[in-house]
Amino acid sequence: MKHSIVLGLPLLLLLVTVTGCATSHGKLVWHDEFNVNGPPNPANWNYERGFVRNNELQWYQPENAVCTNGLLVIEARPAHQPNPNYVAGSANWQTRRAWIDYTSASLTTRRLHEFKYGRLEMRARIDTRLGSWPAFWTLGATPGIGWPAGGEVDIMEYYTGNVLANFGYSLGQRTKWLANKTPLSSLGGDAWSKSFHIWTMDWDEKKIDLLLDGKLVNHLDLAEAESADRGNPFHRPVYLILNQAIGGTCGGDPSRTQFPVRYEIDWVRVYQNSH
Repeated sequence: MKHSIVLGLPLLLLLVTVTGCATSHGKLVWHDEFNVNGPPNPANWNYERGFVRNNELQWYQPENAVCTNGLLVIEARPAHQPNPNYVAGSANWQTRRAWIDYTSASLTTRRLHEFKYGRLEMRARIDTRLGSWPAFWTLGATPGIGWPAGGEVDIMEYYTGNVLANFGYSLGQRTKWLANKTPLSSLGGDAWSKSFHIWTMDWDEKKIDLLLDGKLVNHLDLAEAESADRGNPFHRPVYLILNQAIGGTCGGDPSRTQFPVRYEIDWVRVYQNSH
């Protein structure tokens, strides 16, 4: 992690210089080190907006994501502001809420940077208190093929005491999940949460391995998804998502959690071998 502009600038220049050079993981083809203070680079990231999925409590907006001291900080905050999409009597969870109680941010590389195979990696620190639901994940980028047929890989998500690494895709008109849960207590609990960790997706034509701090936590032989609806999604390009959700179907009750909730990303990097 970078701690100051003085230290961060030479490091940024070094990383720009070595982009494209081969490493043991392949060639560094894309990365964001978040070394420039202010909004995230618009050439790398766009935003989801509003109430998006999973009955989550937060309203997504760009203002909750900022780069500072060499980190991308996605901050969830309490709020009390009117829902501009409110419809009295609506049965839709996104429009029946009169008020926005929390705000946060969700950043994606959709239509900006999409990847097929390689090592996708992030170094970050996550908030593991009740109600917090941070994630680093991919969705299929193929136009016209939505979720779940487009496939989902949760390189990291956390909620209610577990760090998860998951694969999901559509099979026979249902969503098939291959999930792994690592209890936070087995990693070190609160002490673990105070440190930065590295999450990795190693992906080639035959398999995907998901790793936490270099340790394998989930594995998928791509042949297992050959019967997926609309074809195997794990042979098609994906885009990245970084988001900090609150509550919803999995995040837990945040009412006793002291805000803000912060998801701090040191860097995101993508390596690929030439084919």
